[in-house]
Parts: sequence; structure tokens; C-alpha cells
Amino acid sequence: FFCDQGLRVLLGRQCVVPAPTAPCLVAMSKWIEEELEDGLRGMYKIGKILASTTSKWQTVDVMELEPFGKCLMIDGLLQSTEVDEFVYHESLVHPAMLLHPNPKTVYIGGGGEGATAREVLRHKSVEKCVMVDIDGDVVDFCKEHLTENKEAFADPRLELVIDDAKKILEDSDRKYDVIIMDLDDPLEGGPCYQLYTKEFYEFCKTRLNPGGVLVTQAGQAGIKRHHIVWSAVHSTLRAVFPKVLPYNQAVYSFMDEWGWQLALSDDSLPSKLSVEEVDKRIADRINGELKFLDGESWQGIFSLSKKHRQTLKEETIVMTKGTHRFMHNTGLTVAEKEGAK
Repeated sequence: FFCDQGLRVLLGRQCVVPAPTAPCLVAMSKWIEEELEDGLRGMYKIGKILASTTSKWQTVDVMELEPFGKCLMIDGLLQSTEVDEFVYHESLVHPAMLLHPNPKTVYIGGGGEGATAREVLRHKSVEKCVMVDIDGDVVDFCKEHLTENKEAFADPRLELVIDDAKKILEDSDRKYDVIIMDLDDPLEGGPCYQLYTKEFYEFCKTRLNPGGVLVTQAGQAGIKRHHIVWSAVHSTLRAVFPKVLPYNQAVYSFMDEWGWQLALSDDSLPSKLSVEEVDKRIADRINGELKFLDGESWQGIFSLSKKHRQTLKEETIVMTKGTHRFMHNTGLTVAEKEGAK
């Protein structure tokens, strides 16, 4: 198991902090402890570590955790798990794709594990999906070890680009029907926070075809923490697009509800669909059966609590290059419960 300067190995009551100069190899422990917010941590029992790699940008592991099955972890943080990754990825992709009348061209910013592309390419109308991720080593690692996404990587409609997602949009005049931003969370000092700003969304709007749709993951959206980033992303998008649809859904492995923000460039497009209409569009337009999303659950993800609606109504911040909100920068502990093997 590789660890960097952000990793602490607890042996009994002692905390050993490895030197920051290089990754180190430590004995596999029985539990991983992840800091979810100040004063709150979650612990997951390790089954086995299946594969690990370290790229120029980050450390990546595929491991089995008892509560979640096979999991992808990046820099010690859970990214997706076998038990519920479909909840996150179906929620990210299909509302935007189904609200567009006929999506043929799709841009994915991030999404290196391939699951977002997998869901996009289930749509029969899609002719080209451009996926841009900055870390080719991680993409290759996921191709090899996340077998559920291998078909997506092999699909001839997928154009995979290893580069900066913002740069590729800027350097090309190509326009898209749907833009999906499957980015890292906006962390202070992190690589992605500028991709949650008004300036970036204004530019994205110029890369949408008429009637285009943009959707972005927007961080924690539970009752306690939805006001930190989720509501700010909503108000930022509202400063650029005529209609923005906020939604959220509990994701078990994230230990919270997660949130997304969906922006319509044409406010004449219908933004509310009946149970019957959603089910019809899924049946007509998507190959295979979805595990999570249908007409009933569609109504649920867009039905926000009174508290959430009030927060959105009162939110005033518009995130720019000089004004921002950041999610909690979590840390990782590998803890010994019964002694190392």
C-alpha cells in the first residue's frame, strides 16, 4: 500500500508520519479511516488490495472493502465503489442526456475511470463522446482493473484525450450538445476549483450547440453541508444560464447525499418530465436497463427538501477566480485494529 505525506499510519497509540520526500511501502492494515469533515471520520475494513499505482499526479488503488466491494481510491479517498457507483454515474449523466432532445456530441471533463463515458455511450443517439482526463496513467490503470468499463473504452465513438480539460475546450472550436464535468471536488489548492467559476461556465456556454445542456457534479448536498459548495455552484451557474436545475441523491459510500447542477442554455426546453415521459425516453433512447434511474426516482432526485430550497433562495455568492468556496480537504488514516499482517 503506497502512502504519501498526507497518510498517517497508526500503530497502537503512536502516529508515524512518513517523510514527504517519497512514497513509502507499509504493511497492510485492517482498516482505512477517512476524515469526512472536521470531527467526523468513517472506517472501512479492508478485504484485500488488488492493485496500486502512482502517477505524476496522484496515487491510485483498487481494493476490496467489506462494506462496498471493489473500490477505486485516489489519494486515499473513495472515488467509486461496486455497491453504488451506478447511483452516482446514472445521476450525473442521464438527466442531462434525457433533457436534451437528441444528444449526438458529448464532452466529458475528467471521468478517468470510464464509468461516465460508459453511461453516455448507452445513448443510441450519441455519435461522438470526447473524454478529457489529465492523468493517462490513471486512465490506463482503470482500463486494466475496472472491467465493468472496458466496453466503453473500446467503443469507437469514444475519443480519449489525455490533457487538461479546460485547455482542450479552449483550443478547439468544436461544440457539443452536452457537456459533463465529472471533476475532482473544489479543494483549496487543488487542480479543479477554477472549473467551478463563472468565467469557466461562460466559456463552456460558448462551446454548447443551440439547446445545449451542461451538468457538473457539485459536491456534498446533505442537510448539513449543502450550503458549502452545492448551493454556490447553483448560483454561479444561474449567473450564466437562463435555467439551472439542482438535484441530489444519497450515495451510500460517500456517507452523505451528493449533488449535481444541470444548466439549460435554452429555457424553452421542458425541464419537468412526468414519470411516464422519463420511462418512455429511457426505453426509447438508452441501451440496456438502468439500475437506479427511472421515472419514479427522477421525481425523487429533483424533489428538494424545504431546507435545501431555502438555502438556494438565499445563496448570493457567485464563484469567480477571486471568490470561491471549497469543500473540506479530507485526510486518510490507515489504522491497525488487530496488528499488521
